[in-house]
Amino acid sequence: MNVLKEFNIKVNNPELFEIAFIHTSYATRYRLKHDYERLEFLGDSVLNFLVSHYLYELYEDFEEGGLTKLRSNFVCEAALEYYSFYLGFDKYLKISNVNITKNEMKSANADIVESFLGALFLDQGIEKVKEFLERYIFKFIDSRHVFFTDYKSRIKEYGDANEIGIKYELVRETGRQHDKTFVMRIFLNDKGFGTGEGKSKREAEQFAAKEAVDKLEIDKDIFSVKR
Repeated sequence: MNVLKEFNIKVNNPELFEIAFIHTSYATRYRLKHDYERLEFLGDSVLNFLVSHYLYELYEDFEEGGLTKLRSNFVCEAALEYYSFYLGFDKYLKISNVNITKNEMKSANADIVESFLGALFLDQGIEKVKEFLERYIFKFIDSRHVFFTDYKSRIKEYGDANEIGIKYELVRETGRQHDKTFVMRIFLNDKGFGTGEGKSKREAEQFAAKEAVDKLEIDKDIFSVKR
């Protein structure tokens, strides 16, 4: 595979890396035995472990809550999709475009980062995965690149600290069954504080929470949160 040559990886089992880029839609269409989902499952755990360890060593004064927020920023779907395009993995994704939505494509590009790491772990071991991350991914941790801010957690912390009730309500949903758009409204003590639109209720809630966080001028810097 050209992707292995690009990163100068000499593998023991090339088939693992072939499977790492096969989306389930492609496997179904061409009646293949395997897709990347099992490798993705494994790679997700490997990535979380190594990022957790790196953050643990880097941020010695952060408690569990702060480290969890930092880790979420560097392993979330937005971060993984960014890594995928940065590494050029998107060029190798095998996916059937029939009925695939834009969101499913974004998710697939994020998935193959984890499935690749799962394949690398099985083929080369944990140290090789660590070396790969140190060379290509941890630079984004060092530069404090923000991929995702968990506004729902920030507004919840604010509500808990000030004894304010937080709730979300669905305003409307539109679109086809597999490509819906949701609009959610956030309420603080039953007063509307913002609305958000997204391709899932969770995403729409994040945008609604962001509007509330901005209005209340709540600190959003995850790198200064130590709890």
